[in-house]
Amino acid sequence: MATVDETNQSDDQYVAERFAAIVESSFDAIISKDLNSIITSWNPAAEQLFGYTVEEATGRSILMLIPDHLRAEETDIIQRIKRGERIQSYETTRRRKDGSLVPVSLTVSPIRDRNGSIVGASKIARDVSAAKESERRIKLLMREVNHRVKNQFAVILSMIRETVKRAADPEKFEEQVRERIMALSRSHDLLVSSEWSGADVAQLIREHLRPFGHEDRISLAGPPVQLKPNAVQHLGMAFHELGTNSSKYGALSGDAGSIAVEWRIGDAPAGQTFELNWIERSLPDEDERRDLPTRRGFGSVVLQRVAPQSLSGTAELVREPGHIRWTLRVPLGTVAVDSPDSNEDL
Repeated sequence: MATVDETNQSDDQYVAERFAAIVESSFDAIISKDLNSIITSWNPAAEQLFGYTVEEATGRSILMLIPDHLRAEETDIIQRIKRGERIQSYETTRRRKDGSLVPVSLTVSPIRDRNGSIVGASKIARDVSAAKESERRIKLLMREVNHRVKNQFAVILSMIRETVKRAADPEKFEEQVRERIMALSRSHDLLVSSEWSGADVAQLIREHLRPFGHEDRISLAGPPVQLKPNAVQHLGMAFHELGTNSSKYGALSGDAGSIAVEWRIGDAPAGQTFELNWIERSLPDEDERRDLPTRRGFGSVVLQRVAPQSLSGTAELVREPGHIRWTLRVPLGTVAVDSPDSNEDL
């Protein structure tokens, strides 16, 4: 028959083994140290996080994990542990075996012996790199959204100002402003879906020409080019104006017209260029039967001034019977995300 002492010893051993199993299987690094900051235990998660094996870590000072400029933390921790304080979770930085730094969340608690005396401390360290990166990306995205929203406001105000100069009546003004804001919204949706990384040029063209239909009469040809957010916005405006004009007066207003959009990357003394051609063909006699605009509209302003100047390039708009051609030439670095000269202003 087991004595009371033997029973208590068995219970203590069971508790110790169970606790050891929990520590061993924990996803968090769990480390114990004495009051001289010497490591006394080191679980597998600590090995994975910091790179030291249990043999390499045990018996060494915990200071090997602490960057030089943060070593005062350890002095403060030991002093508080000696007073019996439990240090709530806080974020700091620690050093791995390979010298790299890792952001961690630390919780530190006193370790007591059977008599209740404080003999050391246990640390639970959790890698918060993913959370930090997510936080960084959110802040970056919010700055980008704030910048783009302000930019959108400026574009909308300019759009309203230019549209009101050319609108024949309030209803026409409302219709044109609504359509142009919807066009901006389509570009905005593309940027949101890509987390403001940009949009492919073919995707942008299709999105802005989709409301006008006749997809079978529109051809696109060119290499994959991922456009910067600024280029998405201004080229989106240009494609909307071209599509609107085509649906009212050009190729898409009749039965026999067609649109070809072609783009390429070329070489120039100052660096690579992006050239885009919008080529629109319709029957000349159909043009004669339409009520063509007699003065320069907002669309012409966008195509000849706003879009090219915003992308540090030039544009040419040619109107002839049965033929419209818009050519845009800009430095590749101002429009393409992957360009070596790319320098998007965030």
